Amino acid sequence: MNASFQYYLPVNLIFGPGRAEVLGEEAVKYGKKVMIVTGKHSTKKSGLLDRARNLLEKAGAEVAVFDEAEPNPTASSVVKGAAKARELGCEVIVGLGGGSIMDCSKAIAFSACNEGDIFDYVYGRRKGAAALPLILVPTTCGTGSEGNSFAVLTDDETKDKKSLRDNLVIAKASIVDPELMKTMPKKVLASVGFDALCHCMEAYVGKAASPMTDILALEGIRLLGENLAAVYEDYENQEGWCRISLASTLGGMVIGQAGVAAPHGLEHPASGLRNITHGRGLAALTPVICRHSVSAAPERYARISQLLGGRDETDCVEQIEALLERIELKTCLAGEGVKAGDVDWMTENAFKVSLGSIQNHPKVFTREEVKEIYEEALTAG
Repeated sequence: MNASFQYYLPVNLIFGPGRAEVLGEEAVKYGKKVMIVTGKHSTKKSGLLDRARNLLEKAGAEVAVFDEAEPNPTASSVVKGAAKARELGCEVIVGLGGGSIMDCSKAIAFSACNEGDIFDYVYGRRKGAAALPLILVPTTCGTGSEGNSFAVLTDDETKDKKSLRDNLVIAKASIVDPELMKTMPKKVLASVGFDALCHCMEAYVGKAASPMTDILALEGIRLLGENLAAVYEDYENQEGWCRISLASTLGGMVIGQAGVAAPHGLEHPASGLRNITHGRGLAALTPVICRHSVSAAPERYARISQLLGGRDETDCVEQIEALLERIELKTCLAGEGVKAGDVDWMTENAFKVSLGSIQNHPKVFTREEVKEIYEEALTAG
């Protein structure tokens, strides 16, 4: 545990069933010209996009929509969205959707105020000066993007998948309404729920953990361990929805302070290259990585195991795999489209885009060890 730490999160979290109704009044605090950033299908099909537009207009906002945000958002999508925001003179960005939508919204709000290639800012070659005010409304309980300053993006040309990390993109308000999560298909819930669990586990075992992040991460692990599979099996479990939604936000908060570790570090090259679903990539990699890591932090892995229903560090991987089985998420990298010939590229790319995450892990893997993990994860699961 770090003897000294800093915890900084100036975000207004508005949590609870039905709280989406305050969207309009929150957004117009920062301007009347609002652009909703969302995806092509889900918020339209569920009626949430129309509901959000009505709430904003009722509060006196002039509303535009950018509906080209995509899973694993790319820099080119951000360029399009930022250009539209500037052209229309937008004053506020509302991110409406899952983690990728929120990340795209953050990057659009940032790029609307900062010229040039956004990856110059991602890699620290340039520093941002401002961003449009953001209101985030998550519709999945996974990334926790509503609770941190990260926006994960993929470079169209290099396939580098890496986070823009800047306090300028911390939301002015994040409205976390568990009732909005119920439109997710079960396979999406499984994927995003496991992502949230990985955030909490990685922040807890990582070297940058602090007393504050430990408290929140352990509670997130507990909430997901007790409720994710139960909600997956029974969508009418209202209390369960509230608990896993809270756990997702906690996960976003803790990685905002303590960072992620090797599972995310190794997953980003895979999904950046092959555009696989992030949570499924984590499901393929996390048990393998944990198996190679337990001896480096046995007390921490023992605590994770206990919160997932196990005994100690010796059955931590078993507990993770049992949860994956229960939510029908057991998979391997080959099953997600990764090829054996991708391993060398992913290994090198991991040390390019994810060195900080690799070094934050309790066991710092060498290139050869990372290659072995990828090879094992190709067929494990």
